[in-house]
Amino acid sequence: MDLSASTLLCPPLEFTDKKEHGVISPSDSSFLKKQQPTIPMEFIWVKEGVGHAHEELREPVVDLEGFFQGDEVATQHAAMLIRAACLNHGFFQVINHGVDSHLITVAYDHMEAFFKLPLSKKLRAQRKPGCLWGYSGAHADRFSLKLPWKETLSFGFHDNGPEPVVEDFFKSTLGQEFDQTGLVYQRYCEAMKELSLALMELLAISLGVDRSHYREFFKEGNSIMRCNYYPPCQEPGLAFGTGPHCDPTSLTILHQDQVGGLEVYVNNKWRTVRPRRDALVINLGDTFKVGSFPQFIVECDVHPLKEECVYVSSIVCCEINLDQSRAHSQALSNGRYKSCLHRAVVNRYKERRSLVFFVCPREDKVVTPPEDLVCREGTRKYPDFKWSDLLEFTQKYYRADDATLQNFTKWLLSSKPPNHH
Repeated sequence: MDLSASTLLCPPLEFTDKKEHGVISPSDSSFLKKQQPTIPMEFIWVKEGVGHAHEELREPVVDLEGFFQGDEVATQHAAMLIRAACLNHGFFQVINHGVDSHLITVAYDHMEAFFKLPLSKKLRAQRKPGCLWGYSGAHADRFSLKLPWKETLSFGFHDNGPEPVVEDFFKSTLGQEFDQTGLVYQRYCEAMKELSLALMELLAISLGVDRSHYREFFKEGNSIMRCNYYPPCQEPGLAFGTGPHCDPTSLTILHQDQVGGLEVYVNNKWRTVRPRRDALVINLGDTFKVGSFPQFIVECDVHPLKEECVYVSSIVCCEINLDQSRAHSQALSNGRYKSCLHRAVVNRYKERRSLVFFVCPREDKVVTPPEDLVCREGTRKYPDFKWSDLLEFTQKYYRADDATLQNFTKWLLSSKPPNHH
């Protein structure tokens, strides 16, 4: 498979202010809200229809109250439920999660206010080529076919300095009138960060490694916040709000409204995830992914493991011999947890909204598993990498799907010098 940029990523469209030659302009999302009998061809995924789920996913609902109160029995029970979910499909929901329900409601209010703005005002925050942050209509700035039926507003979050980065984003892109919006999302991201570190502790317990390992690794993370707005679609059988993919990030924390639309592919079937007002949906991403794939065995002392490390999946889609593993300082996994294929479908009559927080490491962190997990499993399957490598791959060269990690492995081993870390 040719992994050049021209093959992996649909050619980005030129930025124009109109629709030319039947192609959707990246700067015009008005087509999403026009009442037309058919949708533009750029949004059609499968001509015979995408097919919808008819069964519900039976993911566990994990009560975090006991964990936050320091109840060890409740903590172990929560970790057990998370372990069962991650061994099966990587999805679960959490309740009593500590995030203020009023804050969630206000975040939705500000999202609705933004997406109802005239297009000219939304474009003040337009996502620039090569940038992760900003407003996007159907990701037409990145792709030319199989466009998602949605508008998004994305921005980064970290708390590694004194500046409130979310507040600064809204102030610098949309002006003083959005100061309150910036404050709301700054607080929302801070709440997501606090919850994510608790979940990382439970994930560590579920894997039998030091319970502070992932918490320490992610406490300086650079995460991504995204507001999704899915307008009603006149042909919901042909389009997706978000196409089938696995998240390339580490952990996703989602709040979805009551319309529903999230579907997960488990045991060869698409299954719905029921919306719960009091719950947040959690799923593992590729950076934390674990699956059953071919292995090669390496003694635990072949590579001294770095102190800054994280447990990731190891997918091998090409032959990697022992010499290569020594040269590239392989990252490892035990082939357990899963990052599951999922998608968002659209509704003919109702708009849908969701708030998504993608938990990521700091970009210069080296992704490699905990030493005690490696020695227990005795397997090394995957090259160590920096989060910035995978981020670059998915932003410049590859559209995330169910084979992202396999193709990233090929790209990493072919494009990076042996000791690029």
